[in-house]
Parts: sequence; C-alpha cells; structure tokens
Amino acid sequence: MPIYAFECGSCGHDFERLQKLSDPDPTDCPSCGAPEVRRQVTAPVFRLAGSGWYETDFKKDGDRKRNLADKGDSAPKAESKPAESKPAAATAG
Repeated sequence: MPIYAFECGSCGHDFERLQKLSDPDPTDCPSCGAPEVRRQVTAPVFRLAGSGWYETDFKKDGDRKRNLADKGDSAPKAESKPAESKPAAATAG
C-alpha cells in the first residue's frame, strides 16, 4: 500500500497516511478539523517487509540460501593468488 502525504490548507499541519489506491483521501484535518486537506506531491515512499525478494527470488537451484545483507562468514571468500611475474623481454640491439 502506498504512503501518501497530506497538508491542511488552514493550519499547515502535515501528515502521512498508509492507504489503498481505492481509498478516498481524508477531507478533514486531524489537527484543526478544517475541511481543507489536500494531497502533496512527494517522492515515492515504500516499505520493504519480510525476507525480501533478494533472498528468495532469482536464485538457481544450486545456490545456497543466504541473506546478502548479513555480515556473517557464510559468504564464499575469494582466494588471492600472487600475480605471475613475466620475464622481461630481451631487446635486440
């Protein structure tokens, strides 16, 4: 459900409301009771709840189930190899 921001034109009170798209907007201000509430244009706001798609979706059958946000040692560590040294090219002179 989207979170909408509203403002009272009478007293300037700002408030947010979690409501369905089909729900009507509030008409009366919860602070002063004036019927001058209007919806504000804001940046999109959403809430991620639960384990999230990043943990359950888009995984192959062989992938281990792990939360990428955890700081545990369950993440595979990359092995570091020393860089191979290349022999210096001989210059003909």
